[in-house]
Amino acid sequence: MHYCDGTTAVNPSEYFIATAHVTSSIPAIANRIHFISHLPYNKFAISTIGGTILYPLFLSVFEGMPEISALTDNTMLAAVFGGVLMGAGVGLILRVGGSTGGTDILALIINKYAHLNLSLLLYIVDGAILFLQISFSDSEQVLFGILILASITLVMNRVMLMGSVKVQIFAISEKCNEIREWILSEGDAGATLFSIQRGYTQKEEKGIMCIIPRRKLYMVRQKIYEIDPLAFLTISEVKEVVSASREIR
Repeated sequence: MHYCDGTTAVNPSEYFIATAHVTSSIPAIANRIHFISHLPYNKFAISTIGGTILYPLFLSVFEGMPEISALTDNTMLAAVFGGVLMGAGVGLILRVGGSTGGTDILALIINKYAHLNLSLLLYIVDGAILFLQISFSDSEQVLFGILILASITLVMNRVMLMGSVKVQIFAISEKCNEIREWILSEGDAGATLFSIQRGYTQKEEKGIMCIIPRRKLYMVRQKIYEIDPLAFLTISEVKEVVSASREIR
């Protein structure tokens, strides 16, 4: 199975020390990079070419280390830990805007023009490659491949969003102005007020929304209920926040 970093896993038990292949020549990679960025020389191009050259180099070094080869003979452990390490590595590279030089370039091209979720695109591309492996692999290898792909995707998602996931609090209260003053002064966060109408009573009220780090959730929630014990509160997770006017900290 060929993953987005150029790794081909024939046997999942060997995935932990998988065999690397350079996915294409440097000129071909440069052409695909130019198609994505329209800039002949940039950070993305350098990271992709560097990853394509350095990945097989370092992998060949680690493959020759007997300490790594002797870590485990258990296929399940090799599949899970191989997927976790692979997902962490790919996630770190994509997090800073780079590429491994493999099939993730295709996912990045689609993401640039279709604006679809990058993690989902990577899952689809690698899943398609896994599906093609069915014709020459036994069912157990394919099932282990699915396990590896799932591990890679889950860990990659967590790494790409690490530190950027926030919490959104939306409150409906008759004391929205008091809550707003506390959030802006002592809560050290921003707030947005909404004019709303209750569906059943059709009563005009105000709502307030703020986005905060996870660590502030308990403090803000307790303070809102302290100001208004009858406040209607919803809490949801926000995976990405883009703001040019205020940093959420």
